[in-house]
Amino acid sequence: MSLDPDDPRAPYQQVSSALRAQILTKKFQPGEQLPSGPELAKHYGVARMTVSKALKILQDEGLIVTRQGSGSFVRERTERPVGLRPHLEQAFTEQQVTIDFAGFSSETLHNAMQEPLDKVRSGRLTPESISVRLLLPDTSASMAVPVLVDELEDDPALRNRARDIALTNAGGILHSVEVLAELGLIQTASVQVKVHRASSLFKLYILNRTEAFFGFYPLREKSVPIDGESKTFYDVTGKDTTLFRHTAGPDDASMGSQYVQQAQMWFDSVWQTIAYERAK
Repeated sequence: MSLDPDDPRAPYQQVSSALRAQILTKKFQPGEQLPSGPELAKHYGVARMTVSKALKILQDEGLIVTRQGSGSFVRERTERPVGLRPHLEQAFTEQQVTIDFAGFSSETLHNAMQEPLDKVRSGRLTPESISVRLLLPDTSASMAVPVLVDELEDDPALRNRARDIALTNAGGILHSVEVLAELGLIQTASVQVKVHRASSLFKLYILNRTEAFFGFYPLREKSVPIDGESKTFYDVTGKDTTLFRHTAGPDDASMGSQYVQQAQMWFDSVWQTIAYERAK
């Protein structure tokens, strides 16, 4: 099986997507060992390094575990949180795509959106509209995190660093979505950003008002050079967040439906009351 030469995605992304689909559809059963690296490289007609990068993606998503000297195995309980990416891509199969995010910087969302947006560019996904709302912390005032380890002291340089990370990723999402509208690939595009005076200690994604993903940010001690000075501080680590998925079903009284309803109600209430546009 060779890869699609017309697919604009990198080969390792195509391989990870193919393997992900086989895992989620149970063609590879929980606990089953995947073919070896050389076998996968031969099967897809790619280099061993390409396979390694593809497997790393699946490992980061929690779909597989890799055991030194033994190979890669489908995680025994694939019903556990498996990451945002495959569900986000599924959300783009709808005509009206809505994404609401509340969290620290939207970095994970920015990265996860690239694959479905690439598929929109190539015509593999054809939504009519994309609407994104980002609810982020206001970094212009003191925050619970990031904060210096020494006496939990506030440091404007740390907040400026957090601001730059958030602006970079929000700007990346805005540009990627607006380009699709400029090219005429979608009819309407909207990316809005608001901030609020609270530190984000959790992240929330709501996709198409029917799926909610919630996770707590673990706090870690970090040391990084800022303006030539090493800073040791506590910060959130979004890449270590385990997401729990809740889906609205046909029964409005089900636990999943109620969770999505309440999550959407919370997001809308904050967005409409205490959230405001970031000062330029």
